[in-house]
Amino acid sequence: MSEEIIESRKALVEKLKEKGVNPYPHKFNITTTLDKIREKYEKPVDKDKIYKITGKIKRVSKREDKYLIRFADLEKPVEILVLISQEKGKFAPGQTLTFIGHLDRLDGKLTLVSDTFEEGETGEPVFSVKEVYDLDPNREKVSVAGRLIALRDQGKAAFGHIQDADGKLQVYFRKDTLGDEKYSEAMDILDVGDIVGVEGELFRTMTGELTVEVKDFKLLAKSLRALPEKWHGLKDVEQRYRHRYLDLIANAKAREIFKIRSKAIKSLREFLESKGFMEVETPILQTVASGAMAKPFITHHNALDIDLYLRIAPELFLKMLIVGGFNRVYEIGRNFRNEGIDTTHNPEFTMVEFYAAYLDYNDLMELTEELFRKILMDTVGTLKITWEGQELDFSKPFRRLPFFDALKEKTGKDKDFFLDEEKARNFAKEVGIPKADELTHIKLLDKLFEHFIEEELIQPTFVIDFPKILSPLAKTHRKDPDLVERFELIVNKQELANAYTELNDPEDQRERFLQQLKEKAAGDEEAMDIDENFLMALEYGLPPTGGEGIGIDRLVMMLTDSPSIREVILFPTLRPEQD
Repeated sequence: MSEEIIESRKALVEKLKEKGVNPYPHKFNITTTLDKIREKYEKPVDKDKIYKITGKIKRVSKREDKYLIRFADLEKPVEILVLISQEKGKFAPGQTLTFIGHLDRLDGKLTLVSDTFEEGETGEPVFSVKEVYDLDPNREKVSVAGRLIALRDQGKAAFGHIQDADGKLQVYFRKDTLGDEKYSEAMDILDVGDIVGVEGELFRTMTGELTVEVKDFKLLAKSLRALPEKWHGLKDVEQRYRHRYLDLIANAKAREIFKIRSKAIKSLREFLESKGFMEVETPILQTVASGAMAKPFITHHNALDIDLYLRIAPELFLKMLIVGGFNRVYEIGRNFRNEGIDTTHNPEFTMVEFYAAYLDYNDLMELTEELFRKILMDTVGTLKITWEGQELDFSKPFRRLPFFDALKEKTGKDKDFFLDEEKARNFAKEVGIPKADELTHIKLLDKLFEHFIEEELIQPTFVIDFPKILSPLAKTHRKDPDLVERFELIVNKQELANAYTELNDPEDQRERFLQQLKEKAAGDEEAMDIDENFLMALEYGLPPTGGEGIGIDRLVMMLTDSPSIREVILFPTLRPEQD
């Protein structure tokens, strides 16, 4: 069937071309956008205010377990929608009632979400509410464009909707307005999925929906493929990720996720710029795989005849810029790690890393709390959100939990016990850590912490003061030589940020790199290589510095209550599609 549709639409395209009509024109002049029309004529509703609205029931339909009622003013030709549970009673056309509830917009239409009702005329008329929130466009002339997502031909008239990233708008084709020939042309050549431009006048229908009465139209791009069956709310997850453009056409929620992502990055930039940070760019192709503990991707540069690594982190380059005198720098960009794929990991992902001379990890904790609160307010407008069913509160100071204190509280065993590799390994086997015999000491500590602590951290928590062997780029703790000044921000079991007081002693750093080489020799593919260029930079002097990395993808997962990292990456990594 899909091939028949494609061939039919290809034939239509050729027919149009033969008539001298370009089905893919170069340009169409628009005077406004769909969102600007709605902003101008639809005022935001106060969802906290309770209304009592009197009118007459015009029509009753069912929507899942609720009634959707067209509710008309008793005197003027205007309507509002009422949404009420079927459990509240039976309703019929002609009844005069007063519904009580709060206002919202359902598919762009002003709607009273009602909890209860009263007999008789005890509330304000429908018209008095409508005139506040649904303004009369007074036949304003507009030229707009979008994707045709619905078209219903009723013989002498047709209603449809065009849509873009910011919403949809009803369009009204009327034979009396367009003339027989132009109307027939519209019905013959337009299909759901086409991009179309319309010129006409704005008005409101009886139900109050903003609508363009079309005076002229133009096909801007013919859709050769029909939108998938049941494309409204496209459900097939694989299809949604593989063909993200269909997901964005079909799902308003998907569009909203990526709008929030854009707002979050804008808010992040505004915050860092306000604190005196300068945005920079560092290499993605690197000669040394360092800056984080991860397995890199390897490529080959033909002209230089050398292997290069896709960067696993920009950290070392950013610290070299601090050496060079830029005291506050940040970079937002892609990192690449040749790791497994799951709900929180994608091989390429977006991070921000920022570094500030003369700050330490204590300063960064204060900065991070301030940053997260700004991003939350700028994107979702509240400091209390829900993520995967968990209620999270960012209004309170974040908890600070020392690494080994947390382990001791759960296991009864202290820092010295876990820093003894043999004891840690035997304990890991006892508690069922997979492949405990094969893991290095570093990996054992990491897995034990995940097993006992990370899974229980729901509210925003700074896990602080990590073991030195887990943190080759962090500065030794000023009070305990076995620890480093490092924190991870954990929210709802997920690491969202990682920060250090940066190691700036070149000899200490060299020793840490050498230890990493030993780990690599012992089988740890994620251990770092020595970066001699970075060590040379440290020998010129890195001032006391604090540095932090925040995963943008996981941050957006939290902001949008998304269960998988693939939901917040426009084009996540997938296996090639099989024939």
